[in-house]
Amino acid sequence: MTNSSSSKKQGPDQSEITGAALKSQRTKMGKIDDGEKKKKLKDVEISVPIVYGNAAFWLGKKASEYQSHKWTVYVRGATNEDLGVVIKRAVFQLHSSFNNPTRVVESAPFELSESGWGEFEIAITLYFHSDACEKPLNLYHHLKLYPEDESGSMSIKKPVVVEFYDEIVFPDPSENFLARVQNHPAVTFPRLPAGFTLPPVPIEDESKRKRGDTKDSPLSQWFMNFSEADELLQLAAARQQVQAHIAKLRRQISVIDGQNQQFKSTSDQ
Repeated sequence: MTNSSSSKKQGPDQSEITGAALKSQRTKMGKIDDGEKKKKLKDVEISVPIVYGNAAFWLGKKASEYQSHKWTVYVRGATNEDLGVVIKRAVFQLHSSFNNPTRVVESAPFELSESGWGEFEIAITLYFHSDACEKPLNLYHHLKLYPEDESGSMSIKKPVVVEFYDEIVFPDPSENFLARVQNHPAVTFPRLPAGFTLPPVPIEDESKRKRGDTKDSPLSQWFMNFSEADELLQLAAARQQVQAHIAKLRRQISVIDGQNQQFKSTSDQ
């Protein structure tokens, strides 16, 4: 298996961690083509903030050359909430050198741990519950084992962590989907039209449900804080609106300047 960081960086056990680039995205899913004509709310969106990435621990100088790192790749809620309310299962496609490279995780938390020495791209396919979306979402994450600084030393105390933020958006959701997720902390719930009421849903026995959140994960102390990511998305959207408005004003000014030039040419004749 090829290794994109073939040089082995070894040194004293200094505490070092590679932080994530704050890559904020907003992925809008396709609308459900529902043959049963279930009631949907037009111009309403449900959003689910997620974080995907990996944490990798160097196993030290005594580790095998081909088993130098223990790593975990995952998809988690941006605030470590249980994503199982929306995501049905996740499929992780590893490098072909691994035994059974297609790994299926049927319930939250959606994570996979392995060991090795090489960095490679992992394809992550998220499948949603039928009332949310019929089509899966494909994510791609480059597994990172080594610190960004080539001259830096590796540590067995702190992992290399790389994470990215995304916000999955479900447009025109069905009433059943809205009702099912309306009180779930992993979901950003929209403001509903005045006077609109959702259909009742069965009350689930929390004691019988498997916990799928990552709040008590052994890796949670290393997770990045993306609490400001939503604000960054809003700022980016506002910036785009301002730029569009500026472009519109420039076009209007250009038209007015052209009209003035025509008027001046006519009056000079």
